[in-house]
Amino acid sequence: MILQTRTVEKPWGKDTLPPPFDTPADKRIGEIWFEPPEALTQLLVKYLFTSEKLSVQVHPSDTQTLAAGLGKQGKEECWLVIDAEPGATLGIGFKSEIGPDEMRAAALDGRIEDMLVWHPVKAGDFFYIPANTVHAIGGGCSIIEIQQNSDITYRLYDYGRPRELHLDESIAVAEGEPYDPRLHRHVPESGDVSLVQGPYFRLDRIDGTPDDAATVRYAGAPLLVIPRAGSVVVDGGLVAPGQCALASSIDDVEFAPDGTCLITQPCDAAR
Repeated sequence: MILQTRTVEKPWGKDTLPPPFDTPADKRIGEIWFEPPEALTQLLVKYLFTSEKLSVQVHPSDTQTLAAGLGKQGKEECWLVIDAEPGATLGIGFKSEIGPDEMRAAALDGRIEDMLVWHPVKAGDFFYIPANTVHAIGGGCSIIEIQQNSDITYRLYDYGRPRELHLDESIAVAEGEPYDPRLHRHVPESGDVSLVQGPYFRLDRIDGTPDDAATVRYAGAPLLVIPRAGSVVVDGGLVAPGQCALASSIDDVEFAPDGTCLITQPCDAAR
């Protein structure tokens, strides 16, 4: 089943999207969402396209949302850069440890932007972003984001834009520490790659037909399939790059021998 999409205009979006997407005339597209199917409501897949910096923000964990009585799961996410303009960066974590009071003061006077580590990026760069990590996406980025399906975002700083900030909520959950470099890697152009193995979801890049290990990891439960090059057949239907489909099982996916795709599912969905 091919998932329905939601195309979202944003002031910080792009006038021209990278292939395979076409940009509607006179629109700045910031996000393309794939509506989560009932069989996998825990996950959300979307593309992000930025022409300027997004807010400095943080997301709570499952434990924190439960304790706060929000009735929702927290948010851990990951980013795969698919296109980047010269000088594009992602801000993740701090240059050195800071405490809550210093973080609040830096958010109020704008110093927090320069206290983040801004990572230069290019296509193929991959980052896992745990809950409680302070982060911001810079301009000139096109990204596939796979995340826990949660809309809880706390803004620490927004470059003077007239939007609400959430300083108390942010400070309560944010970790004022450097980003773990083990959560960042560059994905090679070819070959199967296991990108995420928990705690909330798994994510693999499949080049051609998956090996036995990937097939075992994803066996026996629904998964999402995101073609990147070449088409795949999911439950008998053709799925092209720029689309995302729900497969009832990995056995119901016909991978193209010369194609590349991402596959993902919640970690509690299979062994």
